Amino acid sequence: MNRVKALLCIVIPILLGYVLNTKFGDLPPIAKFLNPFTGFWQNAEQMSPAKKKKIVLKNAQSDIEIVFDDRMIPHVFAQNDHDLYYAQGYVTAMHRLWQMDFQTRFAAGRISEVVGEKAIEVDKYQRRMGMVYGAENSLKGMMADRESREMLLAYTQGINDYIKSLNKRNLPVEYKLLDFKPEQWSPIKCALLLKQMSAVLAMGSDEFYMTNILKKYGPEITKDLFPDYPFKEDPIIPVGTKWDFKPLEVPATPKSFTEMMSTGIATKQKVEGIGSNNWAVSGAKTASGYPILANDPHLDLSLPSIWYQIQLHAPGVNAYGVSLPGAPGIIIGFNQNIAWGVTNVAADVLDFYQIKFKDNSHKNYWYNNQWQATKPRYEKIKIKGAADVIDTVYYTHHGPIVYLQKANYSKAKNVPVGHALRWIAHDSSNELKAFYLLNRGKNYNDYRNALPYFTAPAQNFIFASADNDIAITPNGKFPLKWKNQGKFILDGTDPSNDWQGWIPAAQNPTVKNPPRNFVSSANQSSTDPSYPYYINWEFAPYERGKRINDRLTAMKNATADSMRNLQMDSYGIMAENLLPYIMPLVKSNELNATQKEAFNITAKWNKYFEAKSIAASVFDLWTKRLSFEIWDDDFNDKDVPMRYPSRDRTIELIQKDPNSKWFDNVKTSKKESLADLVNSSFKYACDSLERKYGPIGEEWEWGNFKNSNVPHLAKIPGFGSKKLLIGGAKSTVNALSESNGPSWRMVIELGKTPKGHGGYPGGQSGNPGSPFYDNMIDSWAKGKLYDLFFMQSPTDQGGKIISRYKISKK
Repeated sequence: MNRVKALLCIVIPILLGYVLNTKFGDLPPIAKFLNPFTGFWQNAEQMSPAKKKKIVLKNAQSDIEIVFDDRMIPHVFAQNDHDLYYAQGYVTAMHRLWQMDFQTRFAAGRISEVVGEKAIEVDKYQRRMGMVYGAENSLKGMMADRESREMLLAYTQGINDYIKSLNKRNLPVEYKLLDFKPEQWSPIKCALLLKQMSAVLAMGSDEFYMTNILKKYGPEITKDLFPDYPFKEDPIIPVGTKWDFKPLEVPATPKSFTEMMSTGIATKQKVEGIGSNNWAVSGAKTASGYPILANDPHLDLSLPSIWYQIQLHAPGVNAYGVSLPGAPGIIIGFNQNIAWGVTNVAADVLDFYQIKFKDNSHKNYWYNNQWQATKPRYEKIKIKGAADVIDTVYYTHHGPIVYLQKANYSKAKNVPVGHALRWIAHDSSNELKAFYLLNRGKNYNDYRNALPYFTAPAQNFIFASADNDIAITPNGKFPLKWKNQGKFILDGTDPSNDWQGWIPAAQNPTVKNPPRNFVSSANQSSTDPSYPYYINWEFAPYERGKRINDRLTAMKNATADSMRNLQMDSYGIMAENLLPYIMPLVKSNELNATQKEAFNITAKWNKYFEAKSIAASVFDLWTKRLSFEIWDDDFNDKDVPMRYPSRDRTIELIQKDPNSKWFDNVKTSKKESLADLVNSSFKYACDSLERKYGPIGEEWEWGNFKNSNVPHLAKIPGFGSKKLLIGGAKSTVNALSESNGPSWRMVIELGKTPKGHGGYPGGQSGNPGSPFYDNMIDSWAKGKLYDLFFMQSPTDQGGKIISRYKISKK
C-alpha cells in the first residue's frame, strides 16, 4: 500500500505538470499562463512609466531621443534617416510586436504554425492568392531604391533589437495565450503587411458573379440591372473638369468579348463598408484663410488599433501622423508645410482568366494558339501539432491558378475554379517611396512627384498646403483597358484580353484648386463618363459623397470644429431618397399595435442615424429585408453564385419603375407588387425587433441594435471593447456599422504653424494590461479629437511629457 501511495505521489504531479504546461485546443498551457514570474501577471503596466530611460543599442549610428506624450505617442528625434527608422521600428515593436507578427503571419498564410490545423484553409487561400509571391516582387522594387532600402533595413533592425531584449516574463500576453514565441523580423514582412492592406482594399471581385448573371439573364438584362454608371452620382473629380492631356489610344474591345455580350455565353463579392472619407477646403472657405484637411479611413476595427501614431523628426523631415505597425514612415499625416490623406479608389486591378489546360497534369495551358508551360510553386505549410502540408500552386503568365477544385473556405466562394488571377499587387512596386517623399513634401509639386511611386491599392490622395493649394488625385497604377474589361471573367487563351499597358501616371484623374474651393472623396465614382479611360464600372454608393459635398458647398468661415462635426454627421441621404416612395405604400390599417407605433415613429424621423433613434433601427432592417424580397428569388442560387443589383439601381427602380416585373416573387403563384413587398418587409422588421427586444423601448434604439464594438484582432474573448452606444451607419458620413468604421479621424489646419487634431478607437499599446490599450475609444465614440502635439524639438513645452528614452550606441 505504501508503495502505491509513493507511486501516486510521483505520477500525479508529473501528470498535473504535463496537463498544466500543455496547450489543449484553444486553451493556453495553464501553468505557463498563470506563472507569477513569467505568465500574464507580468503584462500589467503602470499608468506612469519611468520618466527617463537610457537604452544602449549598438546598431544606432548616433544618439536618438524618443519623447512620449501623455497618450504614449512617441516623438522620435534622430540625427539621420537610418536612426529615424531604426527607432521607429524599435518603439513600434515595443508597443505592437504581437500585432505585427500576427498580421504578417496571416498575410503569408502561416497561421497554422500557431493555432494548428483549423487554420489550414485560411493559409491555403492566402498562398493561392499569391500574397507571398506579390510581397517578394514588391520587396525587389523597394530594395532597388536606396532610400527605401535604408528605411526597410533600419526599421527591421530596430524591431529585431527590441525582440532580442525580450524574455519569457515580458513577452506580449497573446504569445502566452497562444503558446508561441516571436521570430526574427525580416524586410519581406514589411512587404507582406503592405500586400495585406492591398488585399483588404482591392481583393474584392464580382466578375465570377457577374459572369453567372450574364449567362443566366443575357446581356440586355445584365446591362439594365448592372449599369456602368449610377443613376445618382456626385463624382470625386467635379463634373466639367477639363482633361489637360492627349489620351493614349484605348485598346479595341476583342471580338470574343463582343460575342460573349451578344449571346450571353460566358466563358468575394465586394462588401460595402471598406470605405473612407477625405476632404480639403481652401482658405477662401475657412476662418483662418488657410486650408483645412480632414481624413477618416474606414476599415474593420480592431484592438490593438490598426494605426500607430508617431512623430518622425530628422534632418529634412518633421512629420506627424499614423503609421501601419510593421511598415516604416507615416501613411496619413502632416508636416510643417503640407497635409495628406487617403481613401480607397476601388479600381479594377484584379481580373480572373479562364484557363484551358492540355490535360489534368496542369503543366500546359493554351494561349495565343500554342501550348505554354505553367510554373509550379510549392507552398510548404507548417502546422502546429501535425505534419507539414505541401500545396502546389500553378502559375501562368497572368498569375496563379487560385483553385483547381471547389474549396470549402468561405472567402473562396467568389473564386472561379480553374482560373488564373491577374492582380496588380503581384507586380514589383515601391509604395514606401511615396510616403518617404510625402513625409518630406513642401508643396504641390512634391505631392505630385510622390504619387507615381504608389501602385496599389489605388487611393484617392488628398492634399493641402500652407501655400493655399488643395488637390485630390485618384491614384494608382491603372491598367490600360477597354471598357468593361474585367467586369466579367476573361478568356485566358486570347492575348487581346491581357492588360495592354498602363494609363500614364500624369493622366490619372486629378483636380487642383477647383472653383468650388474644396475637394473631397467618399469612394464614389472617380469621374463622370467624360474621362477617356476605364477605371472600373462600379464604385461605392454616392450618398456619403453627396452629403459631404452638400455640407462643404454651404460652409463658410470653416474651422477645425466644422470638420470634426462633419466627420460625425449621421444624416441618411438613402433615407431621404427612399422614404417618400415607400412610406405611402404602407397599409397602416393592416398593422398591429407595435407595427403602427413603429410606423408613426418612422414617419416623424429626422433621418439622422443617432444612437437613440428607434426609427433608424426600423428603417435599416426594413430596407435590408426589402432588398432581399426584391432580389433574392432572382439572384440567389446555391449552385450558381450571383449578387444583387446595387442599392442605387434598386432605389432607381422604386422611384422610376414601381410596376417593374422584378417586384414579383417568381417562386410564388401570386404576382407580388412593390406595395406587397414594402408591407411584408416592414412587418418583418417590426416583428424581428419585437421578438429580439420586446415592446418598443430603449432596446430598439439604433445604438443598441447596431452593436458597435472594437473586437480583438484574433477575436480573443475579453480583449475587445464594450458595446459602444453610438450613431452613424454605412451610408452616412460617420460610416459606422458593427465593427467597421473610422479607424482614424484627423483634421489638420494648415498655416504658418500647422495644428493637428486626431484620434482612433483604441490606444498606442497592444497590451491589454496597459492603460494605453484602449484609452482613446470613449473620446473617439463621442467624436472628440485630441490636439496633436507637433514638436519642433525634444524640449518643446507645448504638451505633457510622461517619459523620455535616450538611445545611444554605447
